[in-house]
Amino acid sequence: MSAEIVLDLSSPVPPFEQLRARITTLVDDGSRTPGSRLPSVRALAADLGIAVGTVARAYRELEAAGYVVSRRRHGTTVAASPPGPTPRRDVREAGPARDWPAGVVQAAEDLARRSEAAGFSPEETVELLTAVARRMHG
Repeated sequence: MSAEIVLDLSSPVPPFEQLRARITTLVDDGSRTPGSRLPSVRALAADLGIAVGTVARAYRELEAAGYVVSRRRHGTTVAASPPGPTPRRDVREAGPARDWPAGVVQAAEDLARRSEAAGFSPEETVELLTAVARRMHG
């Protein structure tokens, strides 16, 4: 599975969020089916060259969201009934008609929640995202 995960350690998006989004996408697109086992926290951290705590945090957030189940001595597996992708009609109602990947939608929702909690307006959040995208792409 770790071959399917690539993290951009120079990205402003924290590695645990990149990891969480990637695993969410793998579950949503059917690459990881219910009951399939994820690598151990230590093994995935070693494969990706990141801290064990980073992987553990991503797994905790995935478990809280209902994507995975972690049990002592049995490891972490994809939940029997993961939540599935965000319905596309909701995204289309909020913006242009486009098939947005579930991981991108989740990241945008996370950004919106965090920005609101920090006191930013939606317009300021868009301004920040635009500035970051411009910096990354040229």
